[in-house]
Amino acid sequence: MIAISPTKANLSLEAFLALPETKPYGEYIDGHIEQKPMPQGEHSTLQIRLGTTINQSALPQKLAHAFTELRCNINGRSFVSDIGVFTWERIPKTPSGRIANRVDTYPDWMIEILSPEQSANRVIKKIMVCLEAGTQLAWLVDPEDESVLVFKRQQFPEMKSEQDRLPVLEILPRLELSAGEVFSWLSFI
Repeated sequence: MIAISPTKANLSLEAFLALPETKPYGEYIDGHIEQKPMPQGEHSTLQIRLGTTINQSALPQKLAHAFTELRCNINGRSFVSDIGVFTWERIPKTPSGRIANRVDTYPDWMIEILSPEQSANRVIKKIMVCLEAGTQLAWLVDPEDESVLVFKRQQFPEMKSEQDRLPVLEILPRLELSAGEVFSWLSFI
């Protein structure tokens, strides 16, 4: 893995995808590469706990699958969501039924966890592109103020905090989380 700095040169999506993968991941937006910040402790903790919790609820009944750091190519852009959840029938697969390595579609539910040095507006722009493509639900999780900004297609965003229940995909009715519960995972006391 190599690190690259943001570039101003216009590239095609195919040229970007042919480049070696980087750490942290690069995203391809409007002909430019933007590097995601390297996850830190809070981000990493929330990402693994959310992904695990979603999968524990969704996988046994083959309802959905939560993927962490999965690159999705959508409408000429290439994003790496912190968590991308696909309903079972929309999981990108090869003809033999294995998970596809290249994903050329949007997740049904995306979760982005804001890092301290990350621009909220850039992340919201990525969420909006995915919602326009077909994503049903998106969360922007902000560990600093312990809030979750919830986006749904063609609706105003909603701010959730403390004991507010967080909406999930309709096919996951048994998955119940509050914002307070999610942020309690950051405390090891």
